[in-house]
Amino acid sequence: MGIFVVLKVPLGNRVVPLSNTERPLRAAVVGTGKISEEHLNFLGNTPGVRLVGVCDLSPSLAKYAATRFKADNAFTDYATMLRNTKPDVIHVLTPAGTHGRFATEALNADAHVIVEKPIALNYSEFESLWNLARSRDRWIIEDHNYRFNEPIREIEQLVAEDKLGEIKEVEVRMSLPILGAKSRYADRILPHPSHGLPAGIIHEFITHLAYLTLRFVPETERVAAAWSRHGGDDLFQYDDLDATVIGGGVHGRIRFSAHTGPDCFEVTVRGSKGWAQTDLFQPHLRAVLPRKGGPLSPLINQWVNGVGLAKSSMVGFKNKVLQKTPYEGLRTFLTETYSALANGGEPPVTRRDMERAVKLVDTLLEEQNRY
Repeated sequence: MGIFVVLKVPLGNRVVPLSNTERPLRAAVVGTGKISEEHLNFLGNTPGVRLVGVCDLSPSLAKYAATRFKADNAFTDYATMLRNTKPDVIHVLTPAGTHGRFATEALNADAHVIVEKPIALNYSEFESLWNLARSRDRWIIEDHNYRFNEPIREIEQLVAEDKLGEIKEVEVRMSLPILGAKSRYADRILPHPSHGLPAGIIHEFITHLAYLTLRFVPETERVAAAWSRHGGDDLFQYDDLDATVIGGGVHGRIRFSAHTGPDCFEVTVRGSKGWAQTDLFQPHLRAVLPRKGGPLSPLINQWVNGVGLAKSSMVGFKNKVLQKTPYEGLRTFLTETYSALANGGEPPVTRRDMERAVKLVDTLLEEQNRY
């Protein structure tokens, strides 16, 4: 697309670029943690968006982010930023326990809200935020960024085209070394805020696991979860989760482990005809499908997957050198979301998407569903 970034949303048979709207959408960010760089890079370099403010308790971090990403102003007080900048959209990128408060203040200031996961710590809090947003004719949207990564969209396309047949199983697995001495989650002097969440540190990641599982499980009929602390470190409430989610004829499995390596974020979808798999930390797509070669299908699948993995390894090496992150879906999510906000459409992450994910996390934590 050259240097002109076009943000598109379908309107009937038309596509309207965000940069053609009457005025830029005024955006502001609260929180300058790790994920903020991805949001700020989008906001500071997208036609049709004006970054009017960055807020953080640290004056130096707020000023640095505002300067680097060409924001109009830096703030250390959230209420002052809302009052002085009057943003159309607020990005809430603060620790999870503060999301509800910051989102509420933004909605009361008549701003749309894009909030990092988890949007709320339970379904009741989510429902209150949603009702407030709609009462003020505003949207609140949770960042389901991995859903927009290219390999996930490719798997969903295979499902839509019936290449996998009737979906029977999905497994979403994440392995991360959060127990190590160098991990920011293992710091006892300055404990990570996620330790205070209902699922402890796993709550930092569980929304991703939930919404990806639910892309392929149409209903939630039965849930069972084993929450464990295998590492013996009492700083961690849990460091392992093994859960099943069954519904609509699909058997889903959610796995989180702090003990297995290397880092991975695998999604595997199995149907009556074939299966597809990716690792979002090492992007690739493997698929075993019926091929036109009939008896030669296994050989053809191996050849196709081998070529694909070779290409993916080169892309992965290039991304490593260029220090690109696995957040490639975040730009797509923000692109589609801002297009919807600018042109009066529904954001790509719907109420049902958010509601199902929050309810699933609640259900996984309920005592009667543990084993």
